[in-house]
Amino acid sequence: MVLDRLKQVAQHVTGTGPQPHPFDPLSAAEIEKTTAIVRREHASLFFNAVTTWEPRKAEMQAWLADPDHTVRPHRIADVVAIGKGSKVYDGLVDLDEEKILRWALTEGVQPLINMEDLQLVEHIIRIDPKVIEQCGLVGIPKEDMHKVYCDPWTIGFDERFGNKVRLQQALMYYRPHLDDNQYTFPLDFTPIFNADTHEVIHIDVPPVRRPVNQAPPSNYHPAAIEAQGGYRTDLKPLNITQPEGVSFTVNGRIVEWQNWKVHVGFNYREGIVLNNITYNDKGNERGVFYRISLAEMVVPYGNPEHPHQRKHAFDFGEYGGGYMTNSLALGCDCKGAIHYMDANFVNRAGASQTIKNAICVHEEDAGILFKHTDFRDDSVVVTRGRKLVISHIFTAANYEYCVYWFFHQDGTIQLEIKLTGILNTYAMNPGEDTKGWGTEVHPGVNAHNHEHLLCLRIDPNVDGPNNTIFQVDARQGPGEVGSAENKYGNAFYAHKTKYTTPSEAVADYDGVTSRTWDIANTNKINPYSHKPVSYKLVSREVPTLYPKEGGLVWKRAGFARHAVHVTKYADDQLYPAGRHVPQTSGDPPTPTPTSPTTPNNKNSTLTDWIAATSHSSIDNTDLVLWHTFGLTHFPAPEDFPVMPTESMNVLLRPRNFFERNPALDVKPSFARAPSEVVAKKQGMENRDGGSARV
Repeated sequence: MVLDRLKQVAQHVTGTGPQPHPFDPLSAAEIEKTTAIVRREHASLFFNAVTTWEPRKAEMQAWLADPDHTVRPHRIADVVAIGKGSKVYDGLVDLDEEKILRWALTEGVQPLINMEDLQLVEHIIRIDPKVIEQCGLVGIPKEDMHKVYCDPWTIGFDERFGNKVRLQQALMYYRPHLDDNQYTFPLDFTPIFNADTHEVIHIDVPPVRRPVNQAPPSNYHPAAIEAQGGYRTDLKPLNITQPEGVSFTVNGRIVEWQNWKVHVGFNYREGIVLNNITYNDKGNERGVFYRISLAEMVVPYGNPEHPHQRKHAFDFGEYGGGYMTNSLALGCDCKGAIHYMDANFVNRAGASQTIKNAICVHEEDAGILFKHTDFRDDSVVVTRGRKLVISHIFTAANYEYCVYWFFHQDGTIQLEIKLTGILNTYAMNPGEDTKGWGTEVHPGVNAHNHEHLLCLRIDPNVDGPNNTIFQVDARQGPGEVGSAENKYGNAFYAHKTKYTTPSEAVADYDGVTSRTWDIANTNKINPYSHKPVSYKLVSREVPTLYPKEGGLVWKRAGFARHAVHVTKYADDQLYPAGRHVPQTSGDPPTPTPTSPTTPNNKNSTLTDWIAATSHSSIDNTDLVLWHTFGLTHFPAPEDFPVMPTESMNVLLRPRNFFERNPALDVKPSFARAPSEVVAKKQGMENRDGGSARV
């Protein structure tokens, strides 16, 4: 792994290396080449995003099938740039031909807010006279303005300001001491910042003022913990070692492990993107998924008082899960023998910048993979499993999202999201009634109710691109108790409903029926079960969208209204809340020459795509399944000052895909057959991958 890392560093420094895979993220050199090409024709603007424009699927599938005899797709950069007056430009740059393919002003939109945008706001608000005045009114003297902090958010949508000007709202905090937890001292007013002119244009002030909190801070840094009694001392070391190295191989960004092969991509918006996932089934490399990613998320807060209705962050579409990614540290974020991948992004000026160790690839013990003991003679087989982990962690202001993709030896893919970080907080007066919209988690600290709803975009390739989705519900069998067909009333079965059009393929989760969804290839039948080969979507943490129908969040977050939507595949339909999310109202767009109201316009959404193709066939065709899952969070004191992780999981499990348990060839940890019991032999024991007869 050390040699791999040295090669990565050398290629980064020199800008040289093997020809990139068409799915690869843009290198630092490619990003700067892109911005130089744009600057030749468009000088007076700054860059919001530069990323790989993924090859069109038909072109890419042809190349994947026969790369030696098919023209390699061109390297094309997708560009978002901003000019004076909050003008937004979308473009495509062909890096092979070194020319701009497309360049257009996109009206009526604002692009996401990147890290440079966020950092600028805090500097401006500290010197703004109107903000200084408000700080004085809640008890912060002018000489303490360096102790004032803010979490800049996009404004969401506010009908007073519309979307012609790029705006942010500043959620305000105070730190009496540098190491104090600012979320113990939330302030009660909200400045509105014009990102084009770099000035505060308005401040929202509540009708009832809340002075700065006088309670002692609730801190989490080591000095604070030591002052409160110190850390636990009764934990012994737990060492994770792989003396012979890892079991996976990495070729560029293609990872192979235990029959799995996957291309690990990364972009500024979605973070990790998994492409061309295949499973080697005894020499037959079978397609499983073409592309999987977290496409969007919305976090609506439940306090209806102004301006808290604006607090419903789209963390991917408004900020970028890639832009907010942490640089991971060995022994802390990841343990074991690690392979890291860096991430390259553009800054406002058009230069590349790198997040080192953005992605972590490693193996973990996965507990028991399978086991059986025969009670008759104590013959036994027990096999421990291992999993491949591909992960990144991003910080969205106060919250951390830990994203883990697990590949299991039995053909299962698992997505786990761990939520941690710090609650978003608001000021409250002593004895104030939170009205049920929040919880006092510390004296003077109100943490509002909220949801985390993530949208998983699944582009399947289950034994080929033509797939069909079935909704699967457990149902009681027909016939009353005492009848000939169900005499004892114990019959139940899996009822399958085939989705044939996008309008039919809209569904909620139902825990009563243990609802799952099969992604099936009806052209291929399992020889034993006589059922189509498939992968099953299993997801049980699927809350409803609680903001009401017709409201602002409901309109803007159409993807979150239901657990599942299915659309026919289209190359440009990647982002369910639109390409440009900030300051959208959720209302149908007004047509303009550059943004027509068609399902493929620059800012159309999942609900637009379904409405435009509601009766198109999605039976046995190339399709995309959009799954929204998450959790509802009613805060408690145990969540403060920093939250223990809370997990959400989604499984994609093979069903009728294999002819038997595909993990039977994983060596058992211990096995003793009945004949060995009779012969008084001890059986086979496997320690750390090596086996021995004992």
